Amino acid sequence: MQSRAVGPDVLRSLAILLVMLVHLPVEATPSLLVGVRNYAWVGVDVFFVLSGFLIGTQLFKEVSRKGGVDLKSFYLRRAFRIFPAFFVVLGLYAIFPILRDAPTMQSVWSFATFTVNFNFDPRVGRAFTQAWSLCVEEHFYLVLPLLVLLLHRRISMGWTLLVAAAMLIAGMILRYTIWEGQVGVLVDADKLRDAFAVYLRDVYYPTYTRLDGLMFGVILAAARFFKPELCKRYAPPRVALPVGMALVAAAIVLFSVRGPLAGTNLFLVFQAQLGSMAGFPLISIGIALILGAMLDLEPVLRRWPIPGAAVIATLSYSLYLTHKSAFHVDRLIFGEQSLQGGIGFLVYLVTSIVVAAALWFCVERTFLRVRDRVLSASK
Repeated sequence: MQSRAVGPDVLRSLAILLVMLVHLPVEATPSLLVGVRNYAWVGVDVFFVLSGFLIGTQLFKEVSRKGGVDLKSFYLRRAFRIFPAFFVVLGLYAIFPILRDAPTMQSVWSFATFTVNFNFDPRVGRAFTQAWSLCVEEHFYLVLPLLVLLLHRRISMGWTLLVAAAMLIAGMILRYTIWEGQVGVLVDADKLRDAFAVYLRDVYYPTYTRLDGLMFGVILAAARFFKPELCKRYAPPRVALPVGMALVAAAIVLFSVRGPLAGTNLFLVFQAQLGSMAGFPLISIGIALILGAMLDLEPVLRRWPIPGAAVIATLSYSLYLTHKSAFHVDRLIFGEQSLQGGIGFLVYLVTSIVVAAALWFCVERTFLRVRDRVLSASK
């Protein structure tokens, strides 16, 4: 059995911890983490870049080895990986409303068809909101293999960059247009709460506005697969790591320029127009560079492993699905007043890991083993 790569595991564990932090109520957040919490949504972008890189690498290797893509095998692997745990959690949300982390919820059908991130208005339903990013990834899993299959005879670093440049420009124009036409109008009318909801619905959640991370993950995969010598020459760790961190920091600065929203408590984490337009690509490029550097530093990372990173990375999907409901149940059992500051954070962390571990052992691991048997039998 091939050992896990340390670099991606470190980033994956960091990503899920950031996602969990952003969903933690501020009163249960330790004071040292309050400032981090405002920008912990970056964890989702880390997940997107990781997915783009891992799936892109898998497809490029298959095309190089077999001259095509086995769509049946690819979709079976993804289905066994994603569907069992997701539909178990969705079923619990549907059958037992007491487990829902908010009083209102979008239709179960929209979750089941992975379309909830389109027209996802938090004013209508707020339970299980984290599923929006899984919808984006599912659409990516559906389309990318088809594109690779159709274009595999032309796949190269040049084609990848050309397609990516077109998508990058289109995404920036689209987010700018939506902001101007939908969000900015409400901000000018001082309807800030509605503006934030529309921003989430029309800019933050939809697949067509959030492809940057997945795209730059695929670019990294293409660069390391087709042009490894150029990566070593122009993006060694001593260059890629500081540049990547600087780009992520620059993007966060862009998201911090709030203009007319400055000083409004409701919008402490509200992404401004400039950040929404250019911040997502900057963050994605920065994370891709950091990931590339960590892959090159794998021998060093293996000598200095981060305790618990592999465990958290292994449980990351189950944590992603259950952490909001876990803390909701914590509040029902212990009461909100008992879950303040460090105590609340510790209870949240421990119970989330326990619930995620149960889902992993009972569902995820079971179906991954079934997947391996099914795919082995089909060969």
